[in-house]
Amino acid sequence: MHISIFKKFLLLYIFVGCIGFILISNICYSLDYRAIIESKTEQMYNQAVSISKDYASTYFSDEKIRLIRSEMITVASASGERIMFIDTDGNILMDTSRDITGQNSVRLNDFDYTRSGSRYSQSGRFFDYFSEDMLSVMAPITNAYTVKGYVAIHIPLGTLRSQVYTTFNTNYVTFIIMMMLILLFVAFYFIMIHRPLKAIIKGVDEYSKGNLDYRIDLAPGDELHRLGASLNYMSSEINEMDKFQQKFISNISHDFRSPLTSIKGYLEAMSDGTIPPELHQKYIGIVLFETERLTKLTNNLLTLNDLDPKSVRLNYSDFDINDVIRHTIETFEGVCTEKKITFKLTFSSRQLMVHADMEKIQQVVYNLVDNAVKFSHPDSFIAISTTTKNGRAFISVKDNGIGIPKDDLKKIWERFYKTDNSRGRDKKGSGLGLAIVREIIQTHGERIDVISTEGVGTEFVFSLKTPKSTSSS
Repeated sequence: MHISIFKKFLLLYIFVGCIGFILISNICYSLDYRAIIESKTEQMYNQAVSISKDYASTYFSDEKIRLIRSEMITVASASGERIMFIDTDGNILMDTSRDITGQNSVRLNDFDYTRSGSRYSQSGRFFDYFSEDMLSVMAPITNAYTVKGYVAIHIPLGTLRSQVYTTFNTNYVTFIIMMMLILLFVAFYFIMIHRPLKAIIKGVDEYSKGNLDYRIDLAPGDELHRLGASLNYMSSEINEMDKFQQKFISNISHDFRSPLTSIKGYLEAMSDGTIPPELHQKYIGIVLFETERLTKLTNNLLTLNDLDPKSVRLNYSDFDINDVIRHTIETFEGVCTEKKITFKLTFSSRQLMVHADMEKIQQVVYNLVDNAVKFSHPDSFIAISTTTKNGRAFISVKDNGIGIPKDDLKKIWERFYKTDNSRGRDKKGSGLGLAIVREIIQTHGERIDVISTEGVGTEFVFSLKTPKSTSSS
């Protein structure tokens, strides 16, 4: 059975309310009742002791009893108590609530002052004299070191219980205020936590159903908003990745299907005699060209897979980047001679040592030079320069070709991306060269930038660590 956190809080609130009510109704009542009884008992005993001292030698005559009774009635009415004088035999000589004089005296049944033991108070009917339970306190009256009688003060227990209920009602009011504050906390929880959590859960459910365009809308300012924003960002990234995957599959299918279709068509034409034997050599060259496209595309895909940041391992070494550039441009001698393209090398020093994976940096230089050669105009030059600054080497490859449209600059690093010009000029291109370049440079912890003006040319600049900067860090 699924129970939400809010329902759990609500059940906890009800449980705390019930337990609190039971505690107040029982434990708190008992504590308050005991405290009032003890306080009232001590007060009444002190009063009884004071009376016994004041009237110890004078209360025995009837005349004195009448005078004392008038004073005691005043004292008793002010405090809601009942005061008695009792002799040692249990005869009530004076009662503020009853006129007892001479022959009208009343004797208590089985009167025994020592019945209370070490305590000076008792609760009950006071030797069956009262018809209701009373709190009774007695103090001995002594004269010449002899006990002559006792002062007894009584108050109905019902009166004391009324006082307890007065305090007890205050406890209930406090409890109600506390429960209202807790209820306010539950309300705040519902508004500030429960509703945002429900919105987040709904968003996650939508994402699980594939609705990655769903957005979690939360008020800003707290951790839940940041969580919602993170989930929105995550969904948008996954959505973009999904679109990229679809685009990736579409592009790779297109780039594989085109050469395969050509190869299959030409081979079938040669096999069934559509292409005469004297032209076989020409079309075999075309088939080899298409095969080379497939091989390059496959190799580039394997290279990108090997450049996964989570698993790639770089083989660092110190090598001369100027020497790598020289050897790389030698591989383009044939195509550059055909297009009458020359290289202009500008090195800040005869030798520039860098600390990197030599094989992968060779591929970076090759891809950038290959890209520059493809898009350079005939009878132009490609400028390559190396410089150092702040312990890093900077390598620049600049062509004087067609340039890159401004809207395409941010897209050139995407896998399989080709501008329209690229598709027109580069039939062998896979759209993976620059993606490989960026992956390699970023794997080294460095960066690569591009500056391009359409119709003027393009310059790529990337950085590498030098051995000195590596040792200092």
